[in-house]
Amino acid sequence: MTAVLEKPTTHADTAQIVRELSARRRRHAFRVVVGLVVVLLAVMAVRILLGRYTVTIPDFLAILGGARIPGATFVVMEDKLPRAVLGALAGFAFGASGALFRRVLGNPLASPDILGIAHGASAGAVAGMALWGLRGIAIVPAALVGSGVALAIVLAASAGRHTGIVGQRFLLGGVAVAALGTAVVTQLIARLTLSGAQEAAVWTVGSLSGASGQRITWLAATLVLLIPAGVWLHSALRPAELGPELAVGLGSRPAPTRAAALGVGTMLAAAATAVAGPLAFVALLSTPIAGALGRGRPRLLTAALVGAVIVVAADIVASEALSTVDLPTGVVTGALGAPAMLWILLRSRKVV
Repeated sequence: MTAVLEKPTTHADTAQIVRELSARRRRHAFRVVVGLVVVLLAVMAVRILLGRYTVTIPDFLAILGGARIPGATFVVMEDKLPRAVLGALAGFAFGASGALFRRVLGNPLASPDILGIAHGASAGAVAGMALWGLRGIAIVPAALVGSGVALAIVLAASAGRHTGIVGQRFLLGGVAVAALGTAVVTQLIARLTLSGAQEAAVWTVGSLSGASGQRITWLAATLVLLIPAGVWLHSALRPAELGPELAVGLGSRPAPTRAAALGVGTMLAAAATAVAGPLAFVALLSTPIAGALGRGRPRLLTAALVGAVIVVAADIVASEALSTVDLPTGVVTGALGAPAMLWILLRSRKVV
């Protein structure tokens, strides 16, 4: 019997296989993004049209066209639509920030809400309320400064030569900064008036009740500026996962790229926190879910869209869970995130 000789694999054949695999991954990533956009639009439609006050689709379209429908126009334009849009934008920012932190630190618990960045933004915002009487969109600069201070403290605490130790120190420093930020917020709230303390307490949990056109415009402009940079940095850091020496050999510059990614991730988290409060665990949950959808390769846009879906869906539960009372959205995201964080810890323990 004549033996069948296999044709040897050439360099051209290998390159063709690589191109086909890359094309297949891109097609899958595109389908995931399109699917998440559809899901996001669906949950936003549920948030706007359904609930204790329902609005028909013809009435909604008429309201968008400028028609005045007693009751419906006010509910849609002043409450339902702004909350849905702000929730989607804030979730998008938190999800993108979580993806950047996860890519830089390579730890499943690396997210701005765990590492004290959101707590620093909260401390800055409440300091603006208590010390300078800032309200509304005016607290945004204070939140940005607070998050920048938090990042600077964590970076100083995590300074070291060994990459792995730096990552562990970053996590430990972030936990310490989060505790410090919580203590600062508690002390500053005690200096506010009763109405101011109530406003600050709801805001520090995370709430979309203050949604307005001004906040939406500001956050949308921030995303337009930062998301392209975040996408590029997230992609540029991919070779760093192979190790610093090999990454440098491939032409990557891990150290400055990682610093830039942390900066962009911090600004995204601070911007979202400034307008919606520190919505707990959104950044933490977005990247693992995006990784599952992307077959182990989480992309920044996928994580951002997952974050947007989480926040809008959580706001639906927060506004409809009780018949007469609206819960802060952060209460729902925290309730979802706590068991998810325990699951991540148990899974990491099994891997180790």
